[in-house]
Amino acid sequence: MRFSLFVHMERTSAEQDQQRLYDEFVALAKIADDGGMHAVWTGEHHGMDFTIAPNPFLNLVDLARQTRNVRLGTGTIIAPFWHPIRLAGEAAMTDLITEGRLELGIARGAYSYEYERMVPGMDAWDAGQRMRELIPAIQGLWRGDYAQEGTYHSFPATTSSPKPLQENGPPIWVAARDPNSHEFAVANGCHVQVTPLWQGDEEITRLIETFNDACAKYPDVQRPDIMLLNHTYIAADAADAQQAAEEINRFYCYFGAWFKNERPVSQGLIAPLSEAEIGAHPFYSPEAMLRDNVIATAEDAIARIRGYEALGYDEYSFWIDSGMSFERKKASLERFIRDVMPAFA
Repeated sequence: MRFSLFVHMERTSAEQDQQRLYDEFVALAKIADDGGMHAVWTGEHHGMDFTIAPNPFLNLVDLARQTRNVRLGTGTIIAPFWHPIRLAGEAAMTDLITEGRLELGIARGAYSYEYERMVPGMDAWDAGQRMRELIPAIQGLWRGDYAQEGTYHSFPATTSSPKPLQENGPPIWVAARDPNSHEFAVANGCHVQVTPLWQGDEEITRLIETFNDACAKYPDVQRPDIMLLNHTYIAADAADAQQAAEEINRFYCYFGAWFKNERPVSQGLIAPLSEAEIGAHPFYSPEAMLRDNVIATAEDAIARIRGYEALGYDEYSFWIDSGMSFERKKASLERFIRDVMPAFA
């Protein structure tokens, strides 16, 4: 089991300074690098201060100059927002600048708020089809002299310029949930990233079973890796864990509000949720967060993560986005590196 950090700039109020938030993002990535984590992942989002990440390649190039060993991953590029020639070239250039440290995570995206602004009229099914057309095109462009007559993009023979530093290009990861997505990833030689979100260990088991079924369907394909992305907080004690559960519950209430795309948004910030709305959520609660995420002292976290290792997960990604203060994120990450990771050495 290897460990990585999944991190973004999070802005939850107009009083928060964006430069300071970026500096804190870099500081967390440097802690991960200094602590021996395998990778740092950051994604792509548009027009949402909830997750500020308009182009992850910019962030990763900057992190490459401020870190030494950590792999640098897009978690994830939103496929329907990219032309394949542009994505192949920008990813390859990032791979060159980062000296071959790039991992390229790709997803269909999740927020209709972004869809209606970036590709009006597109729905989730269409976004998934665009991803399925995009990934083979990127692989072909990296090989060179690739032409495409596609549903979404058509172009004559083209070679990615530049080509990536890594042989055959950076590893590609597909964010997958349903069986078809797992099978697509395996069939196309891609690794798989999954997240149970708030759904807990039952979903974590279902996702690895779906992955194993996909691998069994393609026995001639080398088994790819599978990464578990999970909200994590390593607590100093039970009271600290309870506070973290309340904070992560608030995060998920806002996540759900953004996902539903029903509340007004102004200046990149969604209309605030009242305490009554948060308290009345039908399935988010601090108790559920404690049950369904790794919000625990180091000893209990080790036991939970050992279970995921036994299921067959290759990488555990510490999802630190939570709306917490930088100081609380930092303390939790440092406890994870100091008190949890050595148990898996």
